[in-house]
Amino acid sequence: MPKLKTKSGVKKRFKITATGKVLHGVAGKRHRLISHNGKYVRTNRGTSVLSAADAPAVKRWAPYGLK
Repeated sequence: MPKLKTKSGVKKRFKITATGKVLHGVAGKRHRLISHNGKYVRTNRGTSVLSAADAPAVKRWAPYGLK
């Protein structure tokens, strides 16, 4: 059985914690931030945990985990 490749987009966008949860950056934080209010910018700072329904798909795209 050959080795499986990791999707290159997943390497850049996600991180898997030691407990197996998937972290992702919040959308809508790149440009046009002047039109968002301060509360929106503050609450979407950093990373958040991906929903349980979407996590298996990301783990399938990263068969050996992410560093």
